Amino acid sequence: MRKERLIVPVLAIIAVLWVAAQLLSSVLFERSLRQALDDLAARGEWRVTRTESEQGWLSSQGRLILSPLLGRPWRLELNYTARHGILSTDVEGTLLPRLDTVLQQALGEVSAPSVPRWQGTYHTLSGHSELRLALAPFVIQQNGRELTVRGGRLRLEGVYGDWRLRAMMDQLTITDGPAELRIGPSALESRYTYTEDAYHFTQSDSLHIDNVALTYPAAFDVHMAPIDLSSRMMLDEQELRLKGELRIGEVRVPSEAPDTPLLQNAHTVMELSRINADAVRDTIRQLRQEAAWGDARLPLAEGTLTRLQPDLRQLLSDSPRLDVATIAADSPLLGIRLDADGALFFDNRQLDELDITKLGEPEEQARWRERIDGDFTWHDAPTVAALWLGLPLGTQELAFDVVRGQWRVNGRPMPDLWP
Repeated sequence: MRKERLIVPVLAIIAVLWVAAQLLSSVLFERSLRQALDDLAARGEWRVTRTESEQGWLSSQGRLILSPLLGRPWRLELNYTARHGILSTDVEGTLLPRLDTVLQQALGEVSAPSVPRWQGTYHTLSGHSELRLALAPFVIQQNGRELTVRGGRLRLEGVYGDWRLRAMMDQLTITDGPAELRIGPSALESRYTYTEDAYHFTQSDSLHIDNVALTYPAAFDVHMAPIDLSSRMMLDEQELRLKGELRIGEVRVPSEAPDTPLLQNAHTVMELSRINADAVRDTIRQLRQEAAWGDARLPLAEGTLTRLQPDLRQLLSDSPRLDVATIAADSPLLGIRLDADGALFFDNRQLDELDITKLGEPEEQARWRERIDGDFTWHDAPTVAALWLGLPLGTQELAFDVVRGQWRVNGRPMPDLWP
């Protein structure tokens, strides 16, 4: 009898614990989602809006809109339904891309056969989340143009402060009349690590494209394969640094030289540094404020550049520099080999003399060019390059100097190479 009497209390305790665990799972999922959205907005690149939210202890649902921070030429509408469990939450939904009214009128009707669906999982105890999206093959037709995608897969996973993305895209083909551009297959890997409010962050990206082919019948065709592009952006206490590397295995023009590459083993490494870190954070905050004030349909509200000008000038206060560690390539078709390196510097003195709002005017552009100094060296330059530049035939090294925006080569003014 005593054991029978214990059954009801035990079942009641189990039920209470189950309900509490379900409620805790719902609360932790909601907190993790809100934190992820805040972190995304903190980067200063996106406008994140949560238009619908219905939280429950068994399930939750909502709707998110993601668009560029300034202006809304397009947006992604993400609907989700979450089913909460004790140890994990299963999430699924749809992803619908939309164009704004102005862009829609400019491009015409764009339609796709179905709305992409995605699935994901949130692990309650570890806080680890993952999202999976599979794109079925589809075709979009618009004003005589056609975009064909053979399919793709995307996986996003991580925890607070550390997210990883891997995307695989099958061949993508763009057709415009007789012209055709084929890209892929391609793969993108990305990692984003950050502290609270993205005060410090590092983003690393790597893109590999198996093949790119541009064909224009009766005119030309160009083939490039493979292409590898990597980048690393880091914001620390002092500066924002951006480093990029590009490799192209081979470029061919079969219509002109079917057996000889135009370019091969192309390799470029560049790094932009000394962008003032505090100015970056101030600019991001100001941009978010402008986005909150302005009309979401406009790319920039009236007077935005004027209000941003002090922060944008401050970005240049540490005299930014662009280091080109290497520019290398061989051209068997032209018989030329390029092996060069160098650096450019920006003069940070009296920045108040510069007016960003007038950059469209030739006089203001000249003021900015006068701030640039630097030098580049082309090692083992071919004879034909010396001829182009009006230098003696025996010249083997070309030293390019940039003084107040004016180019010189081996101590001489740069000749006009084009009319």
